[in-house]
Amino acid sequence: MGKHERLGVGIAVTGVAHFIAPKLFVPITKGAFPEDTGKWIKRNGASETAIGVAIAAPATRKLGFAGLGVYSAWLGWRGARALR
Repeated sequence: MGKHERLGVGIAVTGVAHFIAPKLFVPITKGAFPEDTGKWIKRNGASETAIGVAIAAPATRKLGFAGLGVYSAWLGWRGARALR
């Protein structure tokens, strides 16, 4: 398994963990998403799972990395906005 596949699988596993153990993600998620934190944990988990699978598969890798960039920027914006 190459580095991109390992990265994709790691991101996807983290995404799935949002559904298996959502309480672990409450402290991380609550700051940026104080309202409907539980729903956002699931949305973020679904996003990370899809992005990870896309990065792991060579045919969709470029799209996966583009999605990762947009998703990371959006999470950063939400986090910065919450600090105001």
